Amino acid sequence: MQATVEVAAYVVCALNTVVAIYGGWVWRQLAPSEQQARRFWLALRAAQAAALAFAIFIGVLALAGHKPQESLFYLYALLPLAVAFIAEQLRITSAQTILDQRALPDAQAVGALPKEQQLEVVAEIVRREVGVMALSALVVAFLLLRAAATAHGL
Repeated sequence: MQATVEVAAYVVCALNTVVAIYGGWVWRQLAPSEQQARRFWLALRAAQAAALAFAIFIGVLALAGHKPQESLFYLYALLPLAVAFIAEQLRITSAQTILDQRALPDAQAVGALPKEQQLEVVAEIVRREVGVMALSALVVAFLLLRAAATAHGL
C-alpha cells in the first residue's frame, strides 16, 4: 500500500507543480489573455480536486487500519486542503486590495471608469489572483512531496 500512496502523492504533486509553473508564466504576463487565465483556473481546479481525492484516499486507508510509521504523514497529506482554502480567501481579498489601491469603493465603480482603465483594473486583479493561487499550488506540491517521503509503513 505504501507504494500506491507514494505514487498518488507524486502524481498530485506533479499536477500541482505544473499548475504552479503555468500560473507563474501567466502571472508574468502584463495582461494575461482571457484564454490563458481560463486554462489556469481549469488546471488549478483539477489540481485542487486531485488533492482532495488524495486526502479522501488517505482517510479511507486510515479507516481501514493502514497507519504510517510517522504520524506527521497525516499533516503533510491533509494540509494541502487547508492551504487551498486559505489561498482562496487571500484570492478574494486581493481584488479588494487592487480596488483600494485605486481608491475605488467597489466593483461597480470600475464600471464607471473609461474602458481602457476598466481593462487595466481587471487585468491587475486577474494577475494578482493568479499569482496567489500559483503560489498555493507550489506549497501544495511541496507538502505532497513531504507526504510521499513520510508514507512509510502504510
